[in-house]
Amino acid sequence: MAKKRNIIVGQSGGPTSVINSSLAGVYKTAKERGFRKVYGMLHGIQGFLDEQYVDLSTQIHSGMDIELLKRTPSAFLGSCRYKLPEIHENPEVYEKIFRILDKLDIEAFIYIGGNDSMDTIKKLSDYAVFKGHDHKFLGVPKTIDNDLALTDHTPGFGSAAKYIATSTKEVIRDALGLSYKKEMITVIEIMGRNAGWLTGATALAKTEECDGPDLIYLPEIPFDIDKFLKKTRELLKKKPSLVIAVSEGIKLSDGRYVCELSGGGEYVDAFGHKQLQGTAAYLAGFLGAELGCKTRSIEFSTLQRSASHMASRVDVDEAFMVGGAAVKAADEGDSGKMVVIDRVADDPYMSAAGIYDVHRIANNEKLVPRSWVNREGNYVTDEFVNYIEPLIQGDYQPFMVNGLPQHLVLRNRKL
Repeated sequence: MAKKRNIIVGQSGGPTSVINSSLAGVYKTAKERGFRKVYGMLHGIQGFLDEQYVDLSTQIHSGMDIELLKRTPSAFLGSCRYKLPEIHENPEVYEKIFRILDKLDIEAFIYIGGNDSMDTIKKLSDYAVFKGHDHKFLGVPKTIDNDLALTDHTPGFGSAAKYIATSTKEVIRDALGLSYKKEMITVIEIMGRNAGWLTGATALAKTEECDGPDLIYLPEIPFDIDKFLKKTRELLKKKPSLVIAVSEGIKLSDGRYVCELSGGGEYVDAFGHKQLQGTAAYLAGFLGAELGCKTRSIEFSTLQRSASHMASRVDVDEAFMVGGAAVKAADEGDSGKMVVIDRVADDPYMSAAGIYDVHRIANNEKLVPRSWVNREGNYVTDEFVNYIEPLIQGDYQPFMVNGLPQHLVLRNRKL
């Protein structure tokens, strides 16, 4: 049977500043390898089920558009958080998906996303094998959380870490300028439900001219609020301005999120994840009441994943690389796999694309090793910093128009 030679790509989960670089890698490589049409599903698998998709050749007309796409934050095609049911629970959903794939003559289905997205690839590839379909299903890693198994790191993480470290330095400078004859504590809240990779990146702010954050708390270590108060009180006797970095997902020893102490964390998404917010605000209020000093809280929030003006060149290039590698793998017959980034060397830093069975990756989280956190559980080690440092190198300047960055925007959306 002749190959269908059409390909479809989607984006899922929380966007990153380089997720569209992976999309650009998919599109460019698919065209180079002779795929006739490259479709983009609008809002991931959820939009695909509603037959919402677009021919990407109507959106990307030149090499300049590809470069612009690589510099555009958020999900160009739109994202979703949609959990496919188990095959035995609702086989009709899978039958519909494969009917649409056949209607579009799709040979390869590529999904750019994190843990939950790899669950989608796993289920679709399993169904294809079970039913004897010849479609290929490949995952492209994406998450600022850096919590995907088997890959050295994930596209999106390096740029988010670069933004977080830069912003932490700026917050520290701001705090120092306001601490004359009065004590002040600033609590910074960083994204990270169960993995503290992003929060640990604040340690990069410790440079020749900056002390960096005073304390760092990751969700991998149970949070002891009494020890936290005692340590903060001790540090406040030594310096008037403290900056403390906390993961949004830090938990007490009984499993409760700290943000739940103030009533947060009630909303739950399709994957059973509680919405986490207010951790820094709660801790700043707690310290203010206990220590009687000025406190403030800062949530970096979505800025961590949308700040494309602060993107790392290493990150942009690797995101493009893994997108292209997924197309190559599908074209060569692979399915049920995810592309990974292998660290080839540290000095100078070099990486390469590899590929692993998605069953070994989906629904598994890579956490910060305990050995990369100090004994007290309130700071990361040099080993942690050395791991991240190569990933934030280089810049990828946006195209500026009238002083502002230009982005590629989806036109004539099929909605």
